[in-house]
Parts: sequence; C-alpha cells; structure tokens
Amino acid sequence: MTKSELVAAVSAAGIEKKTAALAVDTVLNSIGDTLANGESVALIGFGTFSIKERPERQGHNPSNGETITIPASKSIVFKAGKNLKEKVK
Repeated sequence: MTKSELVAAVSAAGIEKKTAALAVDTVLNSIGDTLANGESVALIGFGTFSIKERPERQGHNPSNGETITIPASKSIVFKAGKNLKEKVK
C-alpha cells in the first residue's frame, strides 16, 4: 500500500481527501519526530516502533576482501502487536 492508497482508505471513512492527507502526514511526521528524539512509539494492538543502536563492527569489502570498520549506527525496529500478528496469520 502506498501513501496515496492509505489516504484514499482513510478518506473512504467519510473524510475529505485533503483532510485525510493532512491526518496521514501528521501521524507519520509525529512517529518520525518521536523516533528522532530517541523515544519509542507504541500503538496498542498494532505494534511498537523503536530505535536500536548498532555498535561499530568489523566487516569486509566484498570486491577486494579488505577489512573495513563499519561505524556505529541507529536503525528503526518494528515489533508487531498481538492483534496485527493474528490478522496476518
């Protein structure tokens, strides 16, 4: 599902498309801002978005086999909630 399809699904609930687009943008921006502040976002029944810190590690360049240092980084993790898991089954 694309963002425009999500907006269409929200507007199908009787909301103007412009208002639905604003609502979707607001929700997505709020999730992004909260994660950027280092906090997690828990949507009960759907799932939890959180930040996982990955430590610096050693790797290798596949083209020449040279050892390289991969810097520490942060990644976004999503853990599905019980209701979402059951819906997907």
